Amino acid sequence: MWRVRRELAVFKILGALVCAGLAVYWWVEGDFRGVILAVPAAVLVGAMGLRDLLAPVRLAADESGITVVHGFAGKRHVPWESIWDIKVDVRRRWGVRSEMLEIDTGDNLHIFSPHELGASPTEVAAALRRRGT
Repeated sequence: MWRVRRELAVFKILGALVCAGLAVYWWVEGDFRGVILAVPAAVLVGAMGLRDLLAPVRLAADESGITVVHGFAGKRHVPWESIWDIKVDVRRRWGVRSEMLEIDTGDNLHIFSPHELGASPTEVAAALRRRGT
C-alpha cells in the first residue's frame, strides 16, 4: 500500500489557510488584484489537501490486482490480467531528475508521482512486477 505522506497533506492545508488569510488581508487593504490571486490559490491548494485527507492511499496491491484512486477520491480495482505495462518514466530537466510511475491498463493510464506514493516509483514498479507475476 502506497500513500501520500501525512506531512504533505498538512502542508497543503496550511498553504490554503495562508492563501485565505492573505485574501482577507488584501480585501481589507483594498487590493483586489491580490484577492483575485489568493482566492483561487486557496481553493486549489485546499482541494488538493482535502483529496490527500480523503484518499491518502493512492495505490494498493493484493493477490487479485491493484486498487488505484480514480477521480477526486474514488477507487478502481484493476485485476492483474488487465495490466498491460508497468513502467517508470524518468526525465531530466534543468539538472533535476524526475520519476513518474505509469500503469497502463489499455483503457486508462494511471500516473503516480513520488509524492503520491510516498516512495520511489522505481521501487514501487519493482514491487508491483514481483507481485503481479
